[in-house]
Amino acid sequence: MKAIFTSQYDLLIRFFRLAIANVISNIMTPLANTLSVIFLGHLSEIHHLAGVALAGNVLSNLYILLGFLRMGTTGVTAIAVGQDDREAVVLVGLRNGMIALILGVVIILLQYPLGKFGFALFNTSPEIKASAIAYFNAQVWGSPAILLNFVLIGWFLGQEQNGLVVLLSFVGNAVNIALDYLFIVGWGWETTGAGLSVAISQYLALLIGLIFLCKHVHWKEVQSLAGEIWDASAIKSVFTLNGNIFVSYFVILIAFVIFDYQGAAMGKITYAENTLLLQVYILSNYFIEGLGFGTEILTGNFKGKGDNQQLVPLVVIAVVTSLLVGIGFGGASVLFPQTVFGLFTNHIEVIEHINIYVPWLLLVLVCASITWSLEGYFLGVAQGHTLRNASLAATVLGFAPTACVAFLLHSNHILWLALSLFTATRMVTLGLEFFGTFMIEADSPRTEATDMY
Repeated sequence: MKAIFTSQYDLLIRFFRLAIANVISNIMTPLANTLSVIFLGHLSEIHHLAGVALAGNVLSNLYILLGFLRMGTTGVTAIAVGQDDREAVVLVGLRNGMIALILGVVIILLQYPLGKFGFALFNTSPEIKASAIAYFNAQVWGSPAILLNFVLIGWFLGQEQNGLVVLLSFVGNAVNIALDYLFIVGWGWETTGAGLSVAISQYLALLIGLIFLCKHVHWKEVQSLAGEIWDASAIKSVFTLNGNIFVSYFVILIAFVIFDYQGAAMGKITYAENTLLLQVYILSNYFIEGLGFGTEILTGNFKGKGDNQQLVPLVVIAVVTSLLVGIGFGGASVLFPQTVFGLFTNHIEVIEHINIYVPWLLLVLVCASITWSLEGYFLGVAQGHTLRNASLAATVLGFAPTACVAFLLHSNHILWLALSLFTATRMVTLGLEFFGTFMIEADSPRTEATDMY
């Protein structure tokens, strides 16, 4: 009994150590973005702020879709660490690093058509579009560094190098803030300066990450493994996992884009209300996502060791903790809507009736909290196809039919029902898959990292 208690206590400490580090790393990015907005918001022309918001929306969606580079690295690295397979650990980083570098260069080469297509989706004034293009053209040169940092952070996370991940995030965001002030306020470079500050700060963070990488991996190791980097079967496995994660997040992104566009068609007050509600959702996600990362890392590690008995307690801890966070954000919004949403705006006409939609936000947060924990588990065991199937099912069965009804009836309540059904369907699908597969895998022998795709 004492041994079991000690084991669970150690698991709790390990989980929260990882989760706290990931949450700190997560919240640094919105903090840096907020300060950038403040600098731009104090310029004489408001179109600079609107342009950066537009370009930032296009770029952030692009990087969300490429987030598989981080997710596809962390879980597989953790599995290899659990197996004490040094070669596999190094090869995971090298393979995904090469893919990230290639994708980053491709984005730079295709920056004109990407920008053209991205901005064509928005009907804005010429001044705003010009500012957006200036920001996009400057920031896009940082794409290789941003994507390589995804891999580096995922690789370090998979080895539970929490302090290093926090350091890289801190350096990148602190330099971004400093350069924002210098370029925007000091030198008057406006939106171009904002874009350049992101690109330069990411390259500096990458440089520091590579310095630490060189302390973990010696050049002789890379040389000895060079012939295995492009092994056909391993590369196929990498693309299979990453492709499934990409499809999953593409479908999720499409659902939220449709939600956003339908809300915009219901009038500016309704759209503003939805925007504020989603801001609370996004803010809570920075915390819940950090908990999901911790789940992913420990799941991969336990799976690599063949320690399947720790998986259920881990997921229970993750679900309960995530639920507390989600209910905390949602409950505060339900109980004190004027106070919570008053932090985002002073427009009374927007927040005076927002309380009628807040219960939907609470429901979405509860479902999303559980979903993130389960998603962390499946990323940890590198089952990308499970995430893909859950997202497709949630869109086809939960979101799309109800969103069509919301469009026909012009109802924001039904639109929020569609989003609630989307998150609930993902939660139920992943939950059923977890219980089903765990019953089969609980007594299975240890699985090799290369077989976990």
